[in-house]
This record gives sequence, C-alpha cells and structure tokens, in this order.
Amino acid sequence: MFKREQIVVGLEIGTAKVCAAIGIVTPAGGLQVIGVGSHPSTGVRKGEIVDLNHATREVREAVGIAEDAAGAEVSSVFLGVTGAHILGSTNRGVHPIASSDRTIGPSDVTAALSHAKLQNLPNERWILHHIRQDFIVDDQAEVKDPVGLLGNRLEARVHVITGHGLRVGNSIRALTDTQIGIDEIVFNGLSSAMTTLSRAQKDAGSLVIDLGAGTTEFALYYRDILRHSGVLAVGGDHVTNDIALGLRIGTTLAESLKIEHGGAFVDDRCRGGRIEVPSDTGTPTVHSLEHLRRIQEARLEETFELVAQELGPLLQWARGGVYLVGGGSRTPGITALAQRILQLPVHLGRSQDLSGASADLEQPEYASVFGLLRYGALRLRQKPKGFARVKQLFQDTFNR
Repeated sequence: MFKREQIVVGLEIGTAKVCAAIGIVTPAGGLQVIGVGSHPSTGVRKGEIVDLNHATREVREAVGIAEDAAGAEVSSVFLGVTGAHILGSTNRGVHPIASSDRTIGPSDVTAALSHAKLQNLPNERWILHHIRQDFIVDDQAEVKDPVGLLGNRLEARVHVITGHGLRVGNSIRALTDTQIGIDEIVFNGLSSAMTTLSRAQKDAGSLVIDLGAGTTEFALYYRDILRHSGVLAVGGDHVTNDIALGLRIGTTLAESLKIEHGGAFVDDRCRGGRIEVPSDTGTPTVHSLEHLRRIQEARLEETFELVAQELGPLLQWARGGVYLVGGGSRTPGITALAQRILQLPVHLGRSQDLSGASADLEQPEYASVFGLLRYGALRLRQKPKGFARVKQLFQDTFNR
C-alpha cells in the first residue's frame, strides 16, 4: 500500500472533460502515474464552471475512476484552473538599500519581491503564482541572486499570475461537497509547461501552447525563467461551432466531421473532395471537404495570431521552439500552420519523465493534469511535513 505522503493528485475541471490523475513520488525523486480518471464535462464553458451541480458530479466520477485504477483514496488535490479572467504580468518592485555599507541582504530581497508581487493588484484578484525572474542592482541587469552585492537600489522582476477571486472560487465550490481538500490552486498553462519542457528547453527559450476545447493557454520560458503566460478564450469548441455555422449542420455532426476529416490547412488532396453523411431520408448529405478545412484553418490561424499578438516582441525568445499540447494539437497539419504563423520551429509536445502503465501518458490532452502531478511532486519535496489546505481560506473569503 502507498504511504499517504508519497501520493500526489492533480484535478483539472476542463471544458471537454474532468480529469483526475494520481501519482506517487518514488524514493529516487521520480514520478509514477498509478491512476487516471476522466469523465465528459457538461458543466464548464470556456474553462469556467457554468453548472455547479454537473461539475461537482463529474468531479466525483473522475476522481472515483482514478481511485479505482490506483487502489488509493484521494484526500486532497492540486486543482488546475483556467479561463479568460486569468492574467499573467511581469511586475517590478523597487527597494532602496539602507545599510550603512550598502550590502544587499536577504531582507532587502524580500522587500523588493513583495513590492513587485503586490503592485497594482485590485481587491477582487487573487494571486495564484508569483514567480521570481531576476533583479537589477543599480544599472546592472539580469542579476540572479543579489545577496552580498553592493548597491544603492534593488529592483525585482516577478511574473505574477492572478485570477478573479469569485471565478476561481467557483472551481473550489465544485469540491465543497466532495470531502476532497485542496493543496494548491495551479494555473493550467503553467502545469502544461512543467511536464512538457525540460530544463534545457526552458533555458534555450521555448513556448508551450495548450490547445484545449474552451481555452488556449500559453507559457513562455527563456533562460530557465517564466517570462510570460496567459489565456485566450478560444479553443476547439469554437472550431466546431464555426464548422456548424459554415456547413449549416448541428454541432454534434460538426464535431464528428472535424475529428474524422478535419485538418489545419487546405492541400491538393482535399481540393474538390466530398464528405458523404448519412441522413434519415436515406439519401446522404454531401459536404465540401475543402470548405471544412478552410473554416478550420481560419480559426486556427486566428488563434496563433492572437498568441503572437499577446507575446509581442517576447516571442523572439522562443528560439528553442514552440511545443503544442492539448486536444487541438491532434489536428493534422497543425505544426506546419503554427510554424507559418509564428515563424518558429514547432513541435508536438509530450509529457516527459513520467512512468506508469497508463496509456494516457502519451496523450497530449493530458499534459495539464500530468503537469499538476509534477507541480505537486515538487511541492512535496519543498514541504515534506504536509500542506496548508486552501479550501477554508477561500470559504472564509466568501463569507466575509
């Protein structure tokens, strides 16, 4: 039987599916996946909960399947969140060095980081992550550790990921009646990058784009530092809706055609092609394959253009390449389309350094939930005596 302190659990309440993954941290520090549970999601739109009862029931189902597969009971989870309300920004905090000899000490670093973390933060926004980037000592930039250096002025740069408190709280509410605790709230885009990129890839400069059903998350690393992150409220469901409108068919059929015949661009093989769909009258309905592909190409082009627009000049840091994960990365030809838009090498991402018997380890749509396991394993090493639960903190906030 597994020791409770070895177990880490990730839970993603997504637009297409609710997914739970259970892993154990091995004595050597590795991560073994021992159970995965997934259930179709009906209570979520664009990454945010719109039907609490449905979402709660689907959480129970997914966790139950994972528990049965793992032979272990889930008591708490690392909860992944997304949605257009989540924002990533790089803040700067300045602190004057007051010591008589102008030596920078740990307290100066703490003060500079605190100023950066809380800069211009509205009351309704909650900090999900504050990730230290680097420091500037007077006019010396890109200092990694300023302690012990001499200077008059210390400036800290911190990447802060925040979410709207009440909208993050809706995800927490989905666990309120399940008796499952919450270890931490984690941004899905960050977790996807954690399992997709190696340290060398982060150092070289890499961009992870997670193409989900309701949202697209991205995270950019350079010199092993998270430089920017964000969420677009557009995903695979929008492609499906576009196809339904363009071909004048229902969304269920549009989703089926997208999966069976879709692609990221039009090529010679599909020009003039026809798709025959059975109908109740017995006479098949015929649709244009080229039209289908053009609709899909237009929406995917827009998605990558929006990512490039969000990153601006920072995109040039992704010299190590772009890595696509999420269900949308299964689209035939999508790497070539992304490369044409982003003007960078593009690859299909895979979860790295995981072991286990689950067939889901190689599936790109599980990158985020497996990243939650990796995040949790890291936190286990940092806090070996256990975690402070956050559920009560958020409940107290609601009840103020």
